[in-house]
Formats: sequence, structure tokens, C-alpha cells
Amino acid sequence: MTHTLHRVGSNENLREDFVVLAMPSKDINHEGSGPKLQEIIRICLKEGAVKAGDARLGNEYHQGGLETMIRNIEDRAVVTAVFNDRVKLVNALKAIKAGDFGMSIVVSGLFDRVKDCCHAIGQKVHTVNTSLGRWGATHKLPPTEMMEIQSMCGHGMVSVDLILDTLEQVKRGAMPLAEASERLFRPCQCGIFNTDRAQKLIEAMVEKA
Repeated sequence: MTHTLHRVGSNENLREDFVVLAMPSKDINHEGSGPKLQEIIRICLKEGAVKAGDARLGNEYHQGGLETMIRNIEDRAVVTAVFNDRVKLVNALKAIKAGDFGMSIVVSGLFDRVKDCCHAIGQKVHTVNTSLGRWGATHKLPPTEMMEIQSMCGHGMVSVDLILDTLEQVKRGAMPLAEASERLFRPCQCGIFNTDRAQKLIEAMVEKA
């Protein structure tokens, strides 16, 4: 899924940032896939996913709560989970593989890290997609440190103005880091925004200021 490919960052701050997407094949096995996708999300959360979402109907804030979001997952949905730890991700992938749900599973992250996770569960890498970066009038883009946060929402729903306002509130002591990262997660419709990584990036920017 291409919207997970464009995260900006260093090897260090992307090292523990993984996105899992699960989906059926359209017109092949989508009928009855809703309950399977729900179970996959429950597995991810049980194994320590930072956040989860439903690209079809929206994240927990769009649907009035996490449990409601999970119950609303439909056939044909594309569900997501974000991890901040390789071991937790591997454990989730092992459980998903054991469940034999028949869904397509895509993992995004640094190539070597994702490949290592696949090998850890006895799985070969099937397909690799990569981002070619940004083209055109790139001088108009926000600073890299801002893009590191913004690009975690692959659909561009986390605006620079929202990030700047959130940073200002953190600097003034009006908003704790956990609340700040949660605020930035809310507009991310499909739920691939890593709030744990966002906290660390915000903290680094505040300390630098």
C-alpha cells in the first residue's frame, strides 16, 4: 500500500517504526473477511501495537472508540496496525500466520528490518515496494523535522499548522507529550500515525528550540 511508503526520517528514528496492513483480495475472498480482519486487529493490539485503524471507515476517533471501530470492520476493509518494537511485531506476525486467515499482509518499514521480521517467522519476502522520494518544487516543502511527523499520515491529513500549534503548546507546558501525539493522530483516517515515534520527535524538537 503506497501511502505507507513515504515516511521521512533517519535510520535511527525509523528503526522501530512498522506498519502492518491486512486486506482481502477484491472479488476473490472478500466475502466474510470482516470477522477475520477484526481478529487480526485484536491480535495486533494484544501483542502491543501502538495504534490500529480502518482505512475504510476511519480510526477510533472517527468512529467513537477503539472497540466500536473494531466491531465496525466490514468485508473489503483495509485494516492497519502500527508497532514501535520489532519483537512485538514478530509475535503478532507469528500469531497471524498461525491463524491462517487468508488475508494479504503487508509490512512497511526499513527494508532490512522488515526482511529480518519475515525470516523470523519463516516467511520469504514476496514483494517489495519503495518510494522514489519527492519530485518537483521540493523547496516549498516544510523542514525535514516537520516532514518526519507529517509523513506518518500517508494521506497528508496531519497539517503543518496543526503540528506547529501542537509544538507551541508543548513548549509552553500547556500540553503533555502523550496528549500532543494523540492530537496529531486523530486526523489520520487510516490509523498509520505512530504516536510513540511522534512523542520522541516532538520532544527532540522542543529540546532543540
